[in-house]
Amino acid sequence: MKKSILIFTCVFAFTFNAKAQDGFEGYLLADNNDRGQLIEAYISPAMKGLIYGMNNGWYHTAKVHKKFGFDISIGLNASLVPEKDEMFTLSGLTSINKLNGGNITAATVAGSEDTTPLTSVEIQEGGINYITTFNAPGGIKESLPLSAVPAPAVQLSLGLPAKFEVSLRLVPKVGDDDVKGSLLGVGLKKEITDWFGPIGKTPLHISLLAAYTTMKVDYNIESSPEITVNNGIAQFKLDSYTVQAIASVNFPIINFYGGVGYGSGSSTLNMLGDYTLNYNLNQTREVTDPINSKFDASGFRTTIGTRLSLGFFKIFGSYTLQEYNTVNAGIAFSFR
Repeated sequence: MKKSILIFTCVFAFTFNAKAQDGFEGYLLADNNDRGQLIEAYISPAMKGLIYGMNNGWYHTAKVHKKFGFDISIGLNASLVPEKDEMFTLSGLTSINKLNGGNITAATVAGSEDTTPLTSVEIQEGGINYITTFNAPGGIKESLPLSAVPAPAVQLSLGLPAKFEVSLRLVPKVGDDDVKGSLLGVGLKKEITDWFGPIGKTPLHISLLAAYTTMKVDYNIESSPEITVNNGIAQFKLDSYTVQAIASVNFPIINFYGGVGYGSGSSTLNMLGDYTLNYNLNQTREVTDPINSKFDASGFRTTIGTRLSLGFFKIFGSYTLQEYNTVNAGIAFSFR
């Protein structure tokens, strides 16, 4: 089956398609007990990387805009997948590689595209023995920028009274017949520099930030020689939030900024439709709506970055330490 791993960049008017010889849908050939474990282990790094990425890049200064001042920023977050998450190992599976105790070691979506071990399937169901083999899907590491999970961040920030600033990330449903996605993100920043007395007369600015993002992406699943699909669709949904204390030192041309805080989120993968699974000896099994998986990621985070100011034009970059360290870089057009 053609593998089309969507890294949600389609919500910004283009789709990241990474193709390999086989897709993770091949894991559907396993029995009901093993299927979810295999697909969750395979796709988990992408889900976690997206959560960490979508919680990133909300600011490039702690200083808020004057009332009704605004900026438009275009950036990219890249969550670096640790080497240990490029592979997964599962043991005690009931239908996979029975001759070696139900063990499998294979690439995750973040692993190498060349890691595609031959995998055997044997299922006893209703007095029938179903047997086949398939190549486990390789990863898409070689196709990813910096071997990292990308998450674009295009946002509008607007200054409000009382030293508040609101940021909005909004993309209505876009895409084509094969893949569609939408995104909504809202951030609120409150500058509290004046709470610290004399600090307000220095280049140092201090703020509090809270942000929330929700994202939905659907893509159609195609048939293959191993699996016949009817009305097949994969639905991804992501919800993430972060709270941070941030500070910046603002000079006329160059600024330095950073923050500490906490980020969390969850994402789901639902695979819907009717699937006819083809085994040896022309045997088939039928499954409906085979996958309903949930993924979580959370942890404390520390960010450090710098921004170059050329009038209303800004260039910025930062690095965030967390479970999946994240790089952010971009440009902004800032007024007031």
